[in-house]
Amino acid sequence: MNEEQGKRLHELVKNNQFELAELPYGFFRASKGKCGVQYYKSGKALIQGKGAREFIEFYFEPLVLQEAILGYEEEKNPEMFSAHFGIDEAGKGDFFGPLVIAGAYVDASLARRLMEKGIRDSKTVASDKKIYQLAEAVRDVVGFRHEVISISPKRYNEMYGQFRNLNRLLAWGHVKVIENLAAKVPNCPRALSDQFARADVLERELAKKKLSLKLEQRTKGESDVAVAAASILAREGFLKGMDQLSKQAGCTLPKGASAAVKEVARSLVQEKGAESLNDLVKMHFKTYQEVVGLL
Repeated sequence: MNEEQGKRLHELVKNNQFELAELPYGFFRASKGKCGVQYYKSGKALIQGKGAREFIEFYFEPLVLQEAILGYEEEKNPEMFSAHFGIDEAGKGDFFGPLVIAGAYVDASLARRLMEKGIRDSKTVASDKKIYQLAEAVRDVVGFRHEVISISPKRYNEMYGQFRNLNRLLAWGHVKVIENLAAKVPNCPRALSDQFARADVLERELAKKKLSLKLEQRTKGESDVAVAAASILAREGFLKGMDQLSKQAGCTLPKGASAAVKEVARSLVQEKGAESLNDLVKMHFKTYQEVVGLL
């Protein structure tokens, strides 16, 4: 939303006796009955709960956005309801843990059902428990028409040594998921992923596999429900991988690449030696060199 719409949203919830509270990385959170509203500094608003649809249709759209969107998704974005694969990954920026690439097939009917289940970009889901619930919902809807490839840190390091480039490794993984999905849904005409590399990098990998479907990349691809479903499955796979590796390491491994991550990594090196990281982390990260004392 723009600034003016944000002001209208604030006035709307205030005038309708919503309970207002602070929101980390946001302007405010508001709740009333079975409807919750979160307004972030990025300009995004998240409206959820059993009362969300009524709030959106009768208050948010006419009074804040001043246009009707909910219920008109197919008219505004018909491509999202056409047959296609959505592809996304998780763990790319995390020092510990696997790289997980996932894909899901949707058509008009499946897209509607995924939206009814509340499937959205995994980055908007703060709770790990909720990720597991949404992943189960995705599988319930799409059935066998999904694919998840999890590359353990050990295998990732071996593959990075071969590719010497993260984008090429990602392209391999995306195309592998597309190839496996195409075997399950042979007549799917196109695949969509978030923009992560030049289109020709992916196209070359597709050509090697003799896959003729149309490939699209775009920024904020997770706004497409198929890509959002893939993002949920990929995030679930990453969380499962982190749980397994935490048991292997004997401690809870943190996500991301923050100072806390470095602290845990240094503790492991001091306790078990630098080689203990080889099966836990992505070794091409600068963080690895800092932790083991090469920088």
